[in-house]
Amino acid sequence: MELISCEGVSFRYPSQEGAAPGKPVLDNINLKVGRGEFVVVLGHNGSGKSTLAKHINAILLPVSGTVMVDGIDTRQEDKLLEVRRRVGMVFQNPDNQIVATTVEEDVAFALENLGVPTDQIRIRVDESLAAVDMTDYSRHAPHRLSGGQKQRVAIAGVIAMRPDCIVLDEPTAMLDPRGRREVMATLKSLNREYGVTVILITHFMDEAAQAERVVVIDEGKILLDAAPEEVFSHVSLLTKAGLDAPQSTRLCHELRRAGVNLPENIISEEQCAAALLELLKK
Repeated sequence: MELISCEGVSFRYPSQEGAAPGKPVLDNINLKVGRGEFVVVLGHNGSGKSTLAKHINAILLPVSGTVMVDGIDTRQEDKLLEVRRRVGMVFQNPDNQIVATTVEEDVAFALENLGVPTDQIRIRVDESLAAVDMTDYSRHAPHRLSGGQKQRVAIAGVIAMRPDCIVLDEPTAMLDPRGRREVMATLKSLNREYGVTVILITHFMDEAAQAERVVVIDEGKILLDAAPEEVFSHVSLLTKAGLDAPQSTRLCHELRRAGVNLPENIISEEQCAAALLELLKK
């Protein structure tokens, strides 16, 4: 069932006074995301991927076209709270979203502002921290946590509001490999076990390879929209768009060009190793 629908969405940032209008940042975008999907959006810097994320959460509104969230037009000002209850947003720097002196107070902050009853806040905070595996840190000061732990607290604060969808704008960009793995494990768990729709903006190809669907944006247009195996088979097209493919995919691509008979749909290290082992056995 469809949750997010972008139809003919175009957007350009206001130009400075006296300057000619700039190029559209989004140019006639058509995108539909169903409930329970895990979608990764890729694009080089300036491609429009973060601008698209802000449209889904109604931080930005389209110049033309329509963004619908669970049947609600994001242009309806009186429905803005309803849109943001359905779509939570997590940004790149978790420090920008952490406002309290303890982890549990931070997760409860938005709920208190929404007027959620106290007994319900306690339940939601406990459930949200458990969902991101941060229960043991509930009384800790957020500033003492690692980058990955902070980002998981930020995610907990969003899921405490019980959204249908979480949009994450490069949440692992500032994290070390361990922190990135922690956040990805959390997102996959939320998607599989809780049915939360996940839209992840990233520039890490190995994260994209873990999604069920990858959307590639280039110059404000959708270039590719398919399963990771299909998207990463277009190595030359991705290169032209300023993107890369996972290392295992690039290795197999180069080996095929050299005449080695390998499958086209390899995107993980495990798949690559298995294919090479099978080839050596023959």
